[in-house]
Amino acid sequence: MKHYPAPLSRSDLMSVESPARYVGGEFNAIIKEDMMDEIEKTGKTSYVRFAFCFPDIYEIGMSNLALQILYHVLNDSDFVACERAFSPWFDMDKILREKNITLYSQETKTPLCDFDVLGFTLGYEMCYTNVLQMLDLGKIPFLAKDRGEDDPVICCGGPVTYNIEPMADFFDIVMMGEGEEMILEVCEKIREYKRSKGTDAPISRMQLLRNCDSIDGVYVPSLYEVSYHYGDDETADGRARGAKVVPADDSVKKTIRKRIITDLDSCSYPTAPVVSNLRVVHDRSYLEVFRGCIRGCRFCQAGFIYRPVREKSVDVLCEQGRLLEKNTGYDEMGLLSLATSDYTCFPELAENLLTTFEGHHTSLSLPSLRLDSFSLDLREKVQSTRKSGLTFAPEAGTQRLRDVINKNIKEEDIFSALRLAFMGGWSTVKLYFMLGLPTETDEDVLGIADLAKRIEKLYFDVGRETGQRMRRLDITVSTSLFIPKPFTPFQWEMQNAKEELMRKQRLLKDNMRSRNIHYAWHDFDSSVWEVVLARGDRRLSSVLLEGYQAGHYFDAWDDHFRLDEWVGILEKHGLTIEDFSREYSEEEILPWDHISVGVSKKFLLSERHKAHEEKTTPSCREHCSGCGAATFGVGECFAKRGED
Repeated sequence: MKHYPAPLSRSDLMSVESPARYVGGEFNAIIKEDMMDEIEKTGKTSYVRFAFCFPDIYEIGMSNLALQILYHVLNDSDFVACERAFSPWFDMDKILREKNITLYSQETKTPLCDFDVLGFTLGYEMCYTNVLQMLDLGKIPFLAKDRGEDDPVICCGGPVTYNIEPMADFFDIVMMGEGEEMILEVCEKIREYKRSKGTDAPISRMQLLRNCDSIDGVYVPSLYEVSYHYGDDETADGRARGAKVVPADDSVKKTIRKRIITDLDSCSYPTAPVVSNLRVVHDRSYLEVFRGCIRGCRFCQAGFIYRPVREKSVDVLCEQGRLLEKNTGYDEMGLLSLATSDYTCFPELAENLLTTFEGHHTSLSLPSLRLDSFSLDLREKVQSTRKSGLTFAPEAGTQRLRDVINKNIKEEDIFSALRLAFMGGWSTVKLYFMLGLPTETDEDVLGIADLAKRIEKLYFDVGRETGQRMRRLDITVSTSLFIPKPFTPFQWEMQNAKEELMRKQRLLKDNMRSRNIHYAWHDFDSSVWEVVLARGDRRLSSVLLEGYQAGHYFDAWDDHFRLDEWVGILEKHGLTIEDFSREYSEEEILPWDHISVGVSKKFLLSERHKAHEEKTTPSCREHCSGCGAATFGVGECFAKRGED
């Protein structure tokens, strides 16, 4: 294999915190040597050169399954060469700027500005300014309107793109939904655009964007216009109460409907993923068990945007697991989904995988266990491999509030599951809750402390009942803060003010004092800003650009986030936190109303009303509630609708 030297000196690399982030050369990384030979001989290539960009550091990006899947899909094609790039940490960022070195790809050290297309995966709103960092260091104009024919096409995908409006001015193309097929269709259009250059009939950049608009699931923000409604009654306060996004002309589609993969068994999956040279955040291989979720937790965006539920077969999963173990050398394999124990053939899958890995020192990681499905049989199977702590998410401290959010677990489920776990020897438990949920009272907050104390008592009761020697109990209670997300029944709800959230946190902390219980909480400031980005509109583009130019990036890292400075920038642009954290009226037009995830707005509204009535909705497996996802014609809900 040829050696592609980094445009950095050895002393540069040795002066940063983690040189391995920037050198490439990982096991299973792909370099298309024929492309490099072509470039060396002619100075150009017929391949579509795609830089898959992750707007955070290497260790987080290399833990991202979407990166591994799409890297594999693109490089499996015969006309695309995909490479990777990550946000450089502050130390490397400084070196690149001081030495005027363009941010480059991992594989061939090619400057980002020399690629045909940059594709960003966006999993978290707080990474938005890191996109701007990568464009800046990659020598690419920030705004889509400022890019010329020789600039790369800038596209993105991922869960937060369902409201991409705060970043709409920066992207040429947005891909809504699952990208395995869509991303290749976009690359086909870019190949046509690239081939036309220098011919008698070149395709313009604008025509390329219009050509991409014809692809299902593709959103081209520049082909749409935004108008703001300020209210026309006596109570209007002069502030916008609605952002309507409409096509600039009749040739552009009015609604962008997400794309899904209908058959996961036949879909491409990376069984030889890139293996990092350093320890990353999730340092293991992954099997994706299914997509979607049968539950309907009303705060959970993923549970709605990933519908309908589609499963892989046991045979396909076991074969992929065998190949992953062979091709990576990892000694731990995670089973990935929104709720792993909801997989219909889970006992069979677990049995087959445990048999496959027997004697191999490979363990299974089983996240996303629901309390009401934790069984003795499953516990015994997991216990036969490496044993770790248990993680559960009751989300709320009282049954009333669990019904409001449609968690659909009862208190007896919690205690019967934990009794089984404690009898089996587990002594480490993590419990996840939310503060600030709609209709939450102080009684609900104190219910979290009460629940933790009763779990503590249960542990020692089990010891006395069984006579077994109990290890030291370690209960971690963790609270995140409610953020009203688009495409959920709570998308209209307000977020508690920072002061109110802090009061609730103090109330909980003061009532949960025990040597066996540890309390951890999410940062308030970042949650306050996250709701602005999650429910924002195009007025935020200028705010984000000014914030980045003032040095705000890596906002996802609490020790680098400065809310007070963001508030100042926001106010300079005539906006406030309350413009986005307020309760939205059910009548106003939302910035994401032109996007369709399959779940109807009518259904989300009915779920909101049921929440305020403290009524629950059964899971998709129990009953089809007509959310709209059955229109995709596949999955659990489609089958259940037929039965009903």
